[in-house]
Amino acid sequence: MFSKEFFISLISAWKRLENCKKPIYIYGMGDGAEKLLDEFDRRKITCTGIFASDEFVRGQQFRGYKVLSLKQAEETAGDFVAVLGFGTSLSEVMTKIDSLEKNHELIVPEMSVIGSEPFTKEGFLQRFSEAEKVYGMLSDETSQRTFENLTAYKITGKLDFLRKVFTEKDKIGEILPIDENEVYCDLGAYTGDTVTDFVRRAKNGYKKIYAFEPDRRNFQKCVRNTLAFDNISLYNAAVWSRSTTLNFSNGAGRQGRVDAAGREVMAVSLDEILQGEPVTYIKYDVEGADREALEGSKFTIKEYSPKICTALYHRPYDYIEIPLLVNEINGGYAYYIRQERYYPAWETNLFCIRKDCLNGYDF
Repeated sequence: MFSKEFFISLISAWKRLENCKKPIYIYGMGDGAEKLLDEFDRRKITCTGIFASDEFVRGQQFRGYKVLSLKQAEETAGDFVAVLGFGTSLSEVMTKIDSLEKNHELIVPEMSVIGSEPFTKEGFLQRFSEAEKVYGMLSDETSQRTFENLTAYKITGKLDFLRKVFTEKDKIGEILPIDENEVYCDLGAYTGDTVTDFVRRAKNGYKKIYAFEPDRRNFQKCVRNTLAFDNISLYNAAVWSRSTTLNFSNGAGRQGRVDAAGREVMAVSLDEILQGEPVTYIKYDVEGADREALEGSKFTIKEYSPKICTALYHRPYDYIEIPLLVNEINGGYAYYIRQERYYPAWETNLFCIRKDCLNGYDF
């Protein structure tokens, strides 16, 4: 049962920090720590200092703070509350975070990957009826348990809720099986890694691949990494609700995104590129433009009901809003949510399969 009373009873990460009597240290530097410090300023939360893993300290300064090692922070403050300021899926780093949590209270507020809006308990409760609808749409117990625990984590900042619903990547891949008739669209192809993974899984071949990547350097790598593949069309373009031009910022790794301060790039809608041609599988991972990309795929989704894998973690309430948007476009899907091993709750994905194609799948 998806209980509003349960979520109301939870103490939010922000309330925990606002009422905290211990020194507060942010663990990590970079974009995530920047957003935390800005939110701390807005909420009048005092940040005592910044610490980082030993290999990253090297006498650095960050936003006016001398960056300490964990040992130095402990020597300076004794007991303190740690706030995680970065994301990772590296097992050795996740182990360090687990070890830190054994010795210090750890709070991991849910910040937006794109933009600066944080997840809040109040914001969730305002959307509770929509969240309840998504929960009711989900097609298996694992998805419902994932959705419930994700919400509890996002409210409290407690990693225990998140750990309960980690699913290994190889198990996630089984949700959308691949056959030799696939026409695959990779929206947010990065350096070609997900295209390569698709081809690896398509052991009996495929019909066609369309791959889109707006960042010029990533696109060049994508071209090089997919040279050996047949029947592939590559587009150095962002995917949007319509064909236009957008300003695009090149972030570190996968973190490029639409940004008014970025350089101008071409943007296209999937429907306009396909011109009515059929598609069987679409992957969306477009760094915060997921809703716009779905809007630009409406005809294809309505007409062909392709399998869909879409990210749900770029903005705080994507995990509620994106499933509702897909369902509005095409109500014939079964929905599954899975969470990969990641601190914080990044790599949350929605999988959509046409209901009449399930064939007794048991995930």
